Amino acid sequence: VLRYGCDVTVISTGMMVQMALKAAEALQAEGVSVRVVDMHTIKPLDEALVLRCARETGCIVTTEEHNIIGGLSAGCPVPVVRHGVEDVFGRSGKAERVLEHFGLSPEGIAAKVRQALELKK
Repeated sequence: VLRYGCDVTVISTGMMVQMALKAAEALQAEGVSVRVVDMHTIKPLDEALVLRCARETGCIVTTEEHNIIGGLSAGCPVPVVRHGVEDVFGRSGKAERVLEHFGLSPEGIAAKVRQALELKK
């Protein structure tokens, strides 16, 4: 856990960790308390941590810089919103432009957090 919050948990991996922290900072200005978890190891997934975060914050956003199919998932009874590349063909180019094309940015994460909070209501 890199940042503690009580409204929503963002579980991130890879390059998205830094973006999740930036999104959490921006959302704090809106009054949203975001917990950020760096899930540096996908297999085995730290299920105990995921479940604890789900219980404590009530919703989860996963964010990763690849296809959401086969990536991070949370098996818990709370809203889970997945942020990543939808099931489409990839693109080549400079990393920043490719990430931007797929909405993999702090702003994209913040939008998914807002979506998760709406589902939580």
